[in-house]
Amino acid sequence: MPTRRNILSSGVAILGGLGLAGCSAPNDSTAGADSEGTGTGASQSIAVAAEWTAMRARVRDALVLGRAGATGPGGTVAQDIFARFENAGGEYGAHEQLEHTDEAAYEEFETALGALYTDGLGNGDLDRAGEAAETATARLADAQQTLVGENAAAVFDLDTLAATIRDVMYLAEIDRLDAAATVANNARTRFEDSDLADALEDADSDAFDSLTGGLDGLASAAEAGDSSRTMTNADLAFQAAIQSSYALADNEAVAGAGHIAILQAMGWDAAALAAMGGPSTGVAHAATLTTYRARIADAGRLADAGETEQAATMVQNVFAHFEGARAHDALESADAETYEAFESSLEALQTAIDEESGVEEAVATVDEHLVTGIEALAGEDAPLLAAAFFRARVVDARERYRRGEADAAAAIAQRLFERFEEDELGFHETVEETSEDLYHAFEEEHLAGLIDAFEASDDDAVATHVEGVHSTLLEFATTAAETPAVSAAEAAYVAARGFNAGTLSARGESDRAAAVAQSTFEHFEGDPGGYHEAVEHADEEIYETFEQALGSIRQAADAGDSVATPVETFTTAALDSAYAIVESAGGPQRDIAHGIVEDTFAHFEAARVHELVEEADRNAYETFEGHLEAYVDALDSGGDVPAAAAGFANAAQYAQFAIVDASEKVPLDLDLAGSTVDVESEAGENESESPFEGGPNVVEGVPDDADHVVDMTAAAFDPKELTVSAGDTVAWEFASGEPHTVTAYDDGIPADAEYWASGDFDSEAAARKGWENGEGAIQSGQSYVHTFETTGEHEYVCIPHEAVGMVGTVIVE
Repeated sequence: MPTRRNILSSGVAILGGLGLAGCSAPNDSTAGADSEGTGTGASQSIAVAAEWTAMRARVRDALVLGRAGATGPGGTVAQDIFARFENAGGEYGAHEQLEHTDEAAYEEFETALGALYTDGLGNGDLDRAGEAAETATARLADAQQTLVGENAAAVFDLDTLAATIRDVMYLAEIDRLDAAATVANNARTRFEDSDLADALEDADSDAFDSLTGGLDGLASAAEAGDSSRTMTNADLAFQAAIQSSYALADNEAVAGAGHIAILQAMGWDAAALAAMGGPSTGVAHAATLTTYRARIADAGRLADAGETEQAATMVQNVFAHFEGARAHDALESADAETYEAFESSLEALQTAIDEESGVEEAVATVDEHLVTGIEALAGEDAPLLAAAFFRARVVDARERYRRGEADAAAAIAQRLFERFEEDELGFHETVEETSEDLYHAFEEEHLAGLIDAFEASDDDAVATHVEGVHSTLLEFATTAAETPAVSAAEAAYVAARGFNAGTLSARGESDRAAAVAQSTFEHFEGDPGGYHEAVEHADEEIYETFEQALGSIRQAADAGDSVATPVETFTTAALDSAYAIVESAGGPQRDIAHGIVEDTFAHFEAARVHELVEEADRNAYETFEGHLEAYVDALDSGGDVPAAAAGFANAAQYAQFAIVDASEKVPLDLDLAGSTVDVESEAGENESESPFEGGPNVVEGVPDDADHVVDMTAAAFDPKELTVSAGDTVAWEFASGEPHTVTAYDDGIPADAEYWASGDFDSEAAARKGWENGEGAIQSGQSYVHTFETTGEHEYVCIPHEAVGMVGTVIVE
């Protein structure tokens, strides 16, 4: 049986022997260097080495964030580097080429990258993080020299220095001059103590003087605590480093490929800074879907009451709103299957209402898809949206109670209790983790008490417990999250209240509609969760429209007029407020991120590399600019910044290969409109059946009877911690990256539990030995399945990704 190492490198070794006309084969000891040692080498090798330059810059980004006090975001960057590296397959991908070029460097790089995340940034140990970052970047530098020769490697060293200089600028912009001074001095010392300084001075003394002067000025300004002068000097030093790379390069294409790699790194810088600024726009999209949940529940109630025409209109309005909503494209992008299922289920609900049959089941189906969509869009903020929905439904229940429908009110409250116990959207678990006292007050005192109060028709108890539900859930939200995310959820709640007023008015209950509008106004004025102040601060026009529309609802209802128009205006303003608050929450970091990408665009337009890319490959040029424009738009409009950053990075890699005339070797599976480039890796075209083996408990797909599913991304289990009941079956589904394992720790499971692992091994040692032989692997399209019978905590690991902290826990109750 071949070892794992041989398995992973076999495809490269076979294809590497093919070589290119007039160039050394990649598996030659001088891979990348020509016969005269100039370091220009095989074109695709230059492009791969340039990609390592972007990775070197990103490793330093993770460390810089840690030094700026943002160890969490820094750790996230380290994990993301690992994930992108793991996915960089193919003969000319960063992963396979590094392993093939220098196996020792490959192993030390992966180990150091894991330590950067786990031992360093994860533990807040900046000294350890610094050591790991130095090791990781040094090993990439070693591999660059092996692959492309001394001259090209020196050019890439200058590019990496340029990226570090940009980091100093960003630190100054967020007022971390102490960290800026540390990074600037380290950069200057590294340059002065390196052979690179002598090489540059010999090649171009003017460029050398410009760069050393720029580094001196940068360090001096940062040490003096002068933010403005630091940024000015950083810009000058950056330009000097880039110009020096062209002065040093024996081949302009080498400098151009490295230049693009640094622009790619600047794009990643922007993503890292934007992530520090506030919640994802996804929480605003999820707020929109939460209002749909409330509306669909209302439609079901109306249909049940025989008011089918109004119920049908409500469903039509939801569909129409969704078609024009920002959440439409966001949901389609985040989860295309759920998007299609939601739209189809709306149509099915419309039919059920028209036929007056199966409405309850159809409502439940629509709601199920909305819950899935909210989870996909809101992520860790999903429990906040669940809390907002619960509050809206409790208000609905009280309205039913006011109409003399105590049994219906109790049924709504009972169903909420069941949803909470089912941990819908992680709501139950998050409330309990946030505060045991809040958990007991909400569920046991107020929600359970409300059911009893409805059933007993106890008006005072109903009022007490309705207020108790609202106060505990609002306190939960403000305890669990920051104001922007809380406010987005609050926007969903008040929008639902606006719809309630419209429904009451349409039923002829104008007085009650006016009362709902008034109470909503008073609620908003009370600044729940900081929502009132957040709206006013984020967008004064939306704030004014919001308040005016609420007043118009009340006035129209008092006059007995239709409230349809002001309700529509109000709910639109409420949902707009969610986006405005979330998008403004980025604060200075998001503004800086936006500026970085705009600066990247401006720099590219005026740089030598602009013409190099355009002349080399028109499609690569247009793809690069198009993704750069899309990235600017994402930051400007609150779009999906991580996706935009990844798209730009891929476009940059395409440009790196294009500059060195190797477009056909791009190791990416890209959909490039108008391109004639076959971007499927040659390794992919020639790969045979996978030599990895799963075992009897690794199956194709995910079994229908699985009670829980854990996604295995490139470097993490999602969720990392899962709570199940004894007898539940869990499926670990491959989501991305290289093959994974699910391997229980011998000492991490209950003493009386039977050992479990993918590959069906009987011990951790056997599982680890099996992995070295390619056994126990879970690959694309597969899942590992295990049924838990023994209560307690079960800790496990993915063996190949243990270094980067790919571990998880299943808690069996």
